Amino acid sequence: MIKLINKLQDLLDATRSIDFLAPLALRLYLAPVFWMAGTNKLSDMDSTIAWFGNPEWGLGLPYPELLAWAATLTEAGGAILLVLGLAVRWISLPLMVTMVVAAVTVHLENGWLAIAEGSGLFATERTIEASEKLDRARLILQEHGNYDWLTSSGSYVVLNNGIEFAATYFIMLLALFFIGAGKYLSVDDWLYRRFRQN
Repeated sequence: MIKLINKLQDLLDATRSIDFLAPLALRLYLAPVFWMAGTNKLSDMDSTIAWFGNPEWGLGLPYPELLAWAATLTEAGGAILLVLGLAVRWISLPLMVTMVVAAVTVHLENGWLAIAEGSGLFATERTIEASEKLDRARLILQEHGNYDWLTSSGSYVVLNNGIEFAATYFIMLLALFFIGAGKYLSVDDWLYRRFRQN
């Protein structure tokens, strides 16, 4: 029995030869997320700056111009660095900060769930009400619209806008901070092998 367990462990350990796939997958998953966030802000920086600074309908942050540019360039530039696998551990830090700021200033008041669910551990009064509204909207669309066509690209949902996505991205970035960009398919690995290895 011990021999079998050791053999299975040896097989499991053999997968370490392709362990570069995990950080590569994290990088390639996160890159479009941050690219879209950054370039959307960049497309109308005046509105982005106003949103960062306005306490009534925005984030109400101090130094809105500085913080808006910092967040925008961190997200867009971070996406490029993630794809290249360049300075991944370094860029993970400011990207984690943007996720914390987003979670606290935008999403926290909405609870955990990104998509409203009417039941379950993380359901709140807000998400239960959203589910009821979604059920009513479906009935209206089934009665007065071409429901099959309207749902042919996917189901309708109500965005709850909770911290779920920001927390998930933070955890993924935290993993990249500790494990780095990965071997072979990153500039970081090439630089390490060229300048740091003896």
